[in-house]
Amino acid sequence: MQFRELAVTGGFVFAPQPLQDKRGMFVSPLQEKPFLTAVGHPFPVAQSNHIASAKGVLRGLHFTTAPPGQEKYVYCMRGRALDVIVDLRVGSPTFGRWDAVELDSQSFRAVYFPKGTGHAFLSLEDDTVMSYLVSTGYRPELEQAIDPHDGDLRLPWPTDIDIILSERDLVAPSFREAHEAGLLPQYADCR
Repeated sequence: MQFRELAVTGGFVFAPQPLQDKRGMFVSPLQEKPFLTAVGHPFPVAQSNHIASAKGVLRGLHFTTAPPGQEKYVYCMRGRALDVIVDLRVGSPTFGRWDAVELDSQSFRAVYFPKGTGHAFLSLEDDTVMSYLVSTGYRPELEQAIDPHDGDLRLPWPTDIDIILSERDLVAPSFREAHEAGLLPQYADCR
């Protein structure tokens, strides 16, 4: 498995090697040894989530209050999506920076999100299924959102797709508003 660090400190993209033959395909999107080499610690899986979306559905920009924070390991099981990581950790060397990776069910690239980073993805095809492995169970009182169309962040959403947002994401505060309100995690709390 190959990997590289993203523009956000501690974020990585992993590229497994799918094996194909006349019977079909086999792939291991998460492998312990390459993950440990890249990130430096094991990934503690507490929950697995699968999300199906129509073309144009934009989910995020979401993060979990830290502490405790939440690590994510995300890949696409079916379809295609533009996956975005944003450094929301106040005091991080890459605070406010983002990176984007196209995930699909051919390459099975995966993105690792360290605690304190925001996550958003845009479904580029109907019936796109994203798989999340997360380090903590779901606690709705800790879930936060930032406007995924925030002008200060300038995330790379394509302009040729009609984007569909949830009510929660439509009313999410801007990056600046979340920062001024003290909602963003501190880098020191996410290490």
